[in-house]
Amino acid sequence: MDAKPQQNPEPPYSPLPPQGATSVPPPPAPMRTTLRRAAFGAVAGAVLVAGAVIAVPDDDMAVPPAPGPVARAEAAAAAGSPASLSDLTALIGDRQKWVETHPADAPSWAVLGSAYVEWGRRSSDAAYYSRAEQALQRSLAAQPGERGNTEAWVGLGALANARNDFLAAKKWGETVRSRQPKGWTAYPVLIDAYNGLGDYAAAAKATEKYGTLRKGVPALARTSEMYRNQGWREDALATAREAADHAGTAAEKAVALHRLGELAAERGEPAEALAEYDAALRTDRSHLVSLAGRARALAALGRTDEALADYRTVTTKLPRPEYVLELGELFESLDLDGDARTQYTRLRGLLSQARTAGVDESLTEARLEADHGDPEAAVELMRTAWEAQRRSSAVADTLAWSLHRAGRSEEAMQYADQAVGTGVRNASYAYHLGVIESSLGQDGPARGHLEEALRTNPDFSPLAAPLAREALDELGDPAEGGPAQMQPPAPEPSAEPEPSQEPSPEPSPESGAGASPEASEKPSPDGGKGSPEPSASVSPSPRTRDGATAAP
Repeated sequence: MDAKPQQNPEPPYSPLPPQGATSVPPPPAPMRTTLRRAAFGAVAGAVLVAGAVIAVPDDDMAVPPAPGPVARAEAAAAAGSPASLSDLTALIGDRQKWVETHPADAPSWAVLGSAYVEWGRRSSDAAYYSRAEQALQRSLAAQPGERGNTEAWVGLGALANARNDFLAAKKWGETVRSRQPKGWTAYPVLIDAYNGLGDYAAAAKATEKYGTLRKGVPALARTSEMYRNQGWREDALATAREAADHAGTAAEKAVALHRLGELAAERGEPAEALAEYDAALRTDRSHLVSLAGRARALAALGRTDEALADYRTVTTKLPRPEYVLELGELFESLDLDGDARTQYTRLRGLLSQARTAGVDESLTEARLEADHGDPEAAVELMRTAWEAQRRSSAVADTLAWSLHRAGRSEEAMQYADQAVGTGVRNASYAYHLGVIESSLGQDGPARGHLEEALRTNPDFSPLAAPLAREALDELGDPAEGGPAQMQPPAPEPSAEPEPSQEPSPEPSPESGAGASPEASEKPSPDGGKGSPEPSASVSPSPRTRDGATAAP
């Protein structure tokens, strides 16, 4: 479907000037006193309840009609679940019409603003973020957040996350949480903000709290994401599967199936990922992020013609910068350099539009510059992000790779180590670290990380995966017996005479009565006495959630 609401997205009021997600709204303009929609709903609800009490049961009574698209969208929002695009369109149109005649209805303005945020995020149309901000400011002008309008604050937090302004999102989320400690609505905002800032410990705590306050499929999805960020693949998979099994709507089911596809792709199982993406698209044809995942899986399977067709479709209907970059790199891997340059030029235009709309796409821009443009510009972009406390594994990895591409591999090492050390099992992170180590002459660690990248996902990138294999081939096999510095020193010639072949005397009293030969000290390689041999009984090594032996 066309990713645009059918109704006119511009409400018929004089828009307030955009001032950023953290701005303080201007004082409210004088408005005609009207009956609020919330009060009307309460009266209508009371009438319906009274009617239900006095109604006489009738076996022939018609079944109540199914909820309409607006009601479905409202129910999804109340549960913290995604709504279908068609239902979201209907909700936007409904609230636009309502606030035309009820401009003082703060809750409706908050709902409209939050719906604009969701539409902008799912259509990749940043123009909706400005409309969302105007609607949320209008809501706060009618009823300030300090007087209970926390829904507008939550909307501003979601807007800040959509713009990748994670510090502002954290501020709004923590403000709502401090005022409503038993409410759940702030936690999705906080989880996204903490993850964007790289504070995975805080994100995990927020996820656990969210799960206790709001059980259900949304909480399972967040928990699966938490496990994935910690490197607990089996737990992430099991929880994502549980979310898919319990999904109650097509939109919710598609999101859960998409998550399963992403986990399969990260494990290096493109055929399984493709099956999950196809299932998501059968469930919800408008779930375009699954079409992008499908294109990625097809490329990994070598079905490049189909992958190109899917990429062309998704970058037309959902032109997210990262998808355009992926398409350009797929063209480049096929030696279609002209088509690749066309996509990179198009990507620069999208990045410029994002900056104008107040959206921070510096991560994708740095990846473009590092590999296909100016690495020094990529370094500056990621330095700015790092200084702004955006310290996620993705930012650490991109900063490291940008520094390496700019010829500063020694400086890059600390960031590459940090990206790999966060726990996320990402083949690209391991590949980048391996290449950086190789450039510094650290062949052993480089070989290990390149092997890890290809073992994690052999086809993690149409451009980088072949380069990882080439780098590994150039390193060759490790030296026989391991590195020279790890070989045991040759024993020094012993100055003591050769021991006689006569039977050993009985143990003396000094050696301990009844002591067994195994417990006595044995001669060390240089002829002296060493320490007693360790007992064969040792404690088992601790294990990770996946069953692998943890490092000591």
